[in-house]
Amino acid sequence: MLNNSVLLTIDLTTAVADEAIKNRNSIVVAYHPIIFRGLKSLTFADSQQRSLLRLAQHGISVYSPHTAVDTVPGGMADWLCDVVTGSFKPIQQTTKATIGPCKSSMYSAPSYPEAPTSAVQAQTSSQGPAHTRTTIHPSPPASIPEGFESAGAGRLVTFKDKQPLTSLIDNIASGIGLPGGIPIAIPQGQSVDDISIRTVGMCPGSGSGVLLKGDGALPDLLLTGEMSHHEALAATERGSVVISLSHTNSERGYLRSAMQPKLMAEVKQQWDEAFQDSAKTIDDLKKFDGVPSAAVYQARDLYKDQGDVEVSVSEADRDPYGIMIWRGN
Repeated sequence: MLNNSVLLTIDLTTAVADEAIKNRNSIVVAYHPIIFRGLKSLTFADSQQRSLLRLAQHGISVYSPHTAVDTVPGGMADWLCDVVTGSFKPIQQTTKATIGPCKSSMYSAPSYPEAPTSAVQAQTSSQGPAHTRTTIHPSPPASIPEGFESAGAGRLVTFKDKQPLTSLIDNIASGIGLPGGIPIAIPQGQSVDDISIRTVGMCPGSGSGVLLKGDGALPDLLLTGEMSHHEALAATERGSVVISLSHTNSERGYLRSAMQPKLMAEVKQQWDEAFQDSAKTIDDLKKFDGVPSAAVYQARDLYKDQGDVEVSVSEADRDPYGIMIWRGN
């Protein structure tokens, strides 16, 4: 029998599928869709398809919210704003990037940043330098639903006073889990220590299609998960600094700091309401000499016996790229 639990992950890899099966999770919420192109069949010959078939065999569902999480107010794009402004910081960073074993005396093993280990250890507030936030739309939206006026693929932060680039780098490194290094592109002839930033454009994942749209002036700093060589070169030629975190390192921290506590609160509320509704149905039927069906009793007992809902973040999920450090002779 499956547990009353949800497993959050950025990518649904074989290791994550193994984890979900071992933990007997009821559902995997995988931010990236495991199927990007149309399929005519599912076979065990392909590793990704094999993971889906194995999960289905164990009765585990898979849901991928992707773009909705990127764009929604309070979603991943807004979380990046919190990171770069210093509004979100771990209260206590207890671990640095994970480094595996390596026998080489010349190089370190690849290191991978670790997001704050618990949502309790993170805080989101209005702290940090004064700034405004606006939405970046790659294309003008046809219509915007009420309550979602700030939704969009990217965000633009404008500081009241210019901020040292090095200070923003510190915020970013702390927010995504102290990586072993951060790829950065700066205009030639400038020094990182001397650059000040007023505007930051950001988009989680691969953001060049959002951040480089149009021929107008670019933000002082572009923050995203990945940007191609030619796109980064074009941006620096136009005077911008580019920070490319490695695709999912711009996304993964959101799971622990925002999605996990939000989803936990929502699911627990709905679970409690479902239990109360089933119990009320039984009481109402008894009042009018009705006989509750076995299914109604089973539903009530299910909600009662399953206990609390659990939402956890995958321990096996990580970006495919790590950072290897050259140690010298």
